[in-house]
Amino acid sequence: MADVGRKSTLDYSVGQEVDDRAYAAMLARTRALIPQLRDRAARTEEIRRLPPETERDLHEAGLFRVVQPKRVGGSEFDYVALVDCAELLGKGDASVAWNFANLASHHWMLAMFDKRAQDLVWDKDPNTLVASSFIFPAGRARKVEGGFRLHGSWPFSSGVASSEWNMLGSVVDSDDEADGIEYRIFLVPKKDYRILDTWNAAGLRGTGSNDVEVRDAFVAESLTVSVSDLAGGPTPGSAINPNPLYTLPVFSLFPYVLSGVALGNAQACLDDYVEIAHHRASTYNRAKLGDLQSTQIKIAEASAKIDAARLIMRSNCIEAMAAARRGQIPDMAVKTRLRRDGAYSVNLCTEAVSLLFAASGARGLFTSGALQRQFRDAHAINSHIAFNFDAAGTNYGRVALGLPSENVTL
Repeated sequence: MADVGRKSTLDYSVGQEVDDRAYAAMLARTRALIPQLRDRAARTEEIRRLPPETERDLHEAGLFRVVQPKRVGGSEFDYVALVDCAELLGKGDASVAWNFANLASHHWMLAMFDKRAQDLVWDKDPNTLVASSFIFPAGRARKVEGGFRLHGSWPFSSGVASSEWNMLGSVVDSDDEADGIEYRIFLVPKKDYRILDTWNAAGLRGTGSNDVEVRDAFVAESLTVSVSDLAGGPTPGSAINPNPLYTLPVFSLFPYVLSGVALGNAQACLDDYVEIAHHRASTYNRAKLGDLQSTQIKIAEASAKIDAARLIMRSNCIEAMAAARRGQIPDMAVKTRLRRDGAYSVNLCTEAVSLLFAASGARGLFTSGALQRQFRDAHAINSHIAFNFDAAGTNYGRVALGLPSENVTL
């Protein structure tokens, strides 16, 4: 059944300063994957990572490289591509969409590193995947000649089994308290970290978001970037990647790397509910569910939440790109609004799924159906710190009241 109450997701040209035909073709390739992703969803959960054939499909469609620089063969689409493609993949399987969004965004971030880091990864293979964990307190680094010594254990490194590198966030220790705390990201090759098989989760089971451990590894300075260099404006990689895409504030827009996953998962849940309600009769009185006013109201409420979430996500990404093209660096009020909206829009998606799950009755409990997975995935997505509205809302309120931001990554 077609998506309820809106146009096809193919109509995504607004704000996209790239070849609209190329973008439409990318979305068409992405949409074509939905049926097989749904078919593989149970197996993806069972093996707790992307199946090799799914990973291959994403590579062949060019999805991992949607925001990678053109100079190395990437598509270099606008930032909103992460939301749009994740939404479509999320309609098939949220775990697949989650890994796509994470791994694709790391090509975008790598373009902001020193050229030597980019060359080291992409000269060997521009399709190389890079995982991450930006839990900065999980690591400790100290400055040494030529670079840093890094040590720590990081959770939630999604897609790590498929990746040859990892971007790990760490606090840099300093002997001088006047220097303050520095947050820095370290690009670490697979040989320098150990993967710990810890990912046994209720939702997003197929993401393989295992822990990684580093024991006193040397990381050359050229393979690191300070979080302060990613706050908006020119970055160490701007000299060779001049597209404003690579001047966006990374952690202000961080929620939108993953928010499309929640959107696609919620839209799939709604589409499935409408399809079932259209044909199914009540178990107890044989009344057609689609004729019940309560069913109609649930469809209206859930679709309104999902459409509102989509509008928030896409408009913020499009506006951020437009500002970057004008050379504008967002102030703290804008940055905290972006974080607020990112959390709020995903919360709307979670509310929509929860509403539909409750309305589905006992039939939604069967593991043979998609609804229970969509419900589990929705709440797993919402548990990410980027979507914690209490945290994002508090920081937005602080800044609105003239108090300093408590989010040190902004």
